[in-house]
Amino acid sequence: MKQRTMSWITVFLLFLVYGINYLDRVALSLTAPLIQKDLGIDAAQMGIVFSSFFVGYALFNFVGGLASDRLGPKLVYVFAVGLWSLFCGLTAVTVGFASLLVVRVLFGMAEGPLCAGANKMVNNWMPHRLAATAMGFLSAGSPLGGAIAGPVIGLLAISFGWRPAFWIICAIGLVWVVVWIAVTADNPGRSRLVTSLDAAPTASRQSGTPNAAAGLADSASANLPLIAWLRQPLIIAAAVAFFSYNYVLFFFLSWFPSYLVEAHHLNIKQMSFATIVPWLVGTVGLAAGGMISDAIFRWTGKLMLSRKIVLVVCLVAAGICVAVAGSVHTAVNAIALMSVALFLLYVTGALYWAIVQDVVHPAKVGSVSGCMHCVGSLSGVIGPAVTGLLVQRSGSFATAFVLAGAVALIGAVLSGIFIRDPRPATDVRRNAFS
Repeated sequence: MKQRTMSWITVFLLFLVYGINYLDRVALSLTAPLIQKDLGIDAAQMGIVFSSFFVGYALFNFVGGLASDRLGPKLVYVFAVGLWSLFCGLTAVTVGFASLLVVRVLFGMAEGPLCAGANKMVNNWMPHRLAATAMGFLSAGSPLGGAIAGPVIGLLAISFGWRPAFWIICAIGLVWVVVWIAVTADNPGRSRLVTSLDAAPTASRQSGTPNAAAGLADSASANLPLIAWLRQPLIIAAAVAFFSYNYVLFFFLSWFPSYLVEAHHLNIKQMSFATIVPWLVGTVGLAAGGMISDAIFRWTGKLMLSRKIVLVVCLVAAGICVAVAGSVHTAVNAIALMSVALFLLYVTGALYWAIVQDVVHPAKVGSVSGCMHCVGSLSGVIGPAVTGLLVQRSGSFATAFVLAGAVALIGAVLSGIFIRDPRPATDVRRNAFS
């Protein structure tokens, strides 16, 4: 089999697991009104449950990144998807706030390696000129999974109760693991489905040959310690911008369904179908974002400028839409504004990972990705809990929407200031020990 074909098959499988990942995650937010009533959980407690996922998730973003570099992303995905599917299924046997909290922490730990592992796999398989495009395509599985989750989980919950839905999506994840084991390899050099002649170029890259297109990933950077990369202003800015991106995304993921039910009085069925629209437009945005940035790069010849333009413009516009969405008077207007916001937000989604591939040596891509993902995921620890407290105390979602918009604007400002061409690797080495 040609390496190019196998590369895109690998990307497609990652696209599918990103969809399964969000099918799993969205299941709780869609069924939250039913779970709160059944288990006797109030809004503040539900906010803590939403946030508890990200406690384990953030920690294992970093662990998963290190494991992807040292053990290979294939094995990391086998354990991660297998375990998160199991813990998702165990949600169905929870009996109260405490048991739901424990299951969500474990579920988050298992999902932690998702993005760092994917970034490592793309770095192993895809040429650099297609890295952002590939990350955009596979990441588009996330909002598509969210869109599918609305009618599927909603109808299952209405027909059979909320518990069976979690067992069904557990089974879907386990089927994916079997296919992943049978088809994939860590890189073309290890694939039984790719000829040795086709595998040679990428295999040499994995042994340490750097990317000519990457700003810092030259021969002097091969043995740089992890801290050298993490102290780069460019990487720090990308991580903080990713925090902003995730704050808005996790706010939408966790609380927007409940907002539609409580503020606009939609029932579970109406809410489940209403959330399809933002997720679908988000799918388009995420698939297109990497291609837009790569096209600007081809047009300008300036890699970091192509990343910066998309990040700044889209985060500013998304922040404004989110801030306004909480003060509108109809569900249609709220859904329309959040759809635009999610589209713009997701246009930036592939770029955080592309920046890591742009500047970091292949040997450290997984570790740096995991650290950046950990920073971004802290927003999931903070945001849903803060939102729950704001709603509990004020009885309104308006302030929470404004706060989410402000966080997005902060990410845009930092991207505009610090996303620029990185320092030479020799400077990075010197500053790593200063």
